[in-house]
Amino acid sequence: MKAMILAAGRGERLRPLTDHLPKPLHEVGGKPLIVHHLEALSAAGLVDIVINLSWLGEQIRERLGDGADYGLRIEYSEEPEALETAGGVRQALPLLGERFIVVNADIYTDYDFSRLYNCDSLAHLVLVPNPAHNANGDFTLTDSIVGNDGAPCYTFSGIAQYRRQFFDHLAPGKRALAPLLRAAAERGQVTGELYDGDWTDIGTAERLAALNRSNNSESD
Repeated sequence: MKAMILAAGRGERLRPLTDHLPKPLHEVGGKPLIVHHLEALSAAGLVDIVINLSWLGEQIRERLGDGADYGLRIEYSEEPEALETAGGVRQALPLLGERFIVVNADIYTDYDFSRLYNCDSLAHLVLVPNPAHNANGDFTLTDSIVGNDGAPCYTFSGIAQYRRQFFDHLAPGKRALAPLLRAAAERGQVTGELYDGDWTDIGTAERLAALNRSNNSESD
C-alpha cells in the first residue's frame, strides 16, 4: 500500500510564518511536521510515499529528496496551482495504487497508520473528538458507519484510506474533498473510526506555538 501526504497548500491562516517557509516544514519538537509523518508511515511498514507540491514546494523536495534518508521511496506530484484535496489526489492517481492512505501534512498526531491496512470500504475516515475550533464536528459515527446527521458528531482528522474509484471518475482540476465525502456518506459508502490519542490541527500560529510549548514541557 502507498500513502499520500497533502503538502500543497498555501497555509493562509499561518501567515506570515508561511510566506517564506511552507507549512509542512514548520517544526514541532525540533522536527518538521512532514518528517513526523514520514517516520510514522515508515514505522507502520509503508515504503512508497507520494507528496503533492505547490506553494514553495521546491523547499520540501530539497529537504526530503527521494526519501532514502528515511528508508522510503518518495515521488512528487507537482501542482502549478494548488488543486485542493480531491483535485490533488485525482492528479496523483497514476502514482497511487488501488487502495492508499492520505494524510494532511499540517496535523500532528501519534496515530498508528497500520490500523488502516484492513479497511475495505470506498473511504475510511479517522475521526477525532471535536477541538475548540470545530466544536460542531463534521460527521457522525454509528457502528463504524460515517454519516452526516445526528449525534454524536466528530471531526475529520485529515487521515483516511481510500479506494482509487473514489476519485478516478473526477475530471482533472481543482476540487474540494468535503462535498464528495458527504455525498458518499449519504449513500452509506464511508466507514470510520474514532481516535482519541494525540492529534492537533496546525491551523494557526497560536496552535503551532501551543503545541511546541506542550512538547517542550513533556521533554523537560
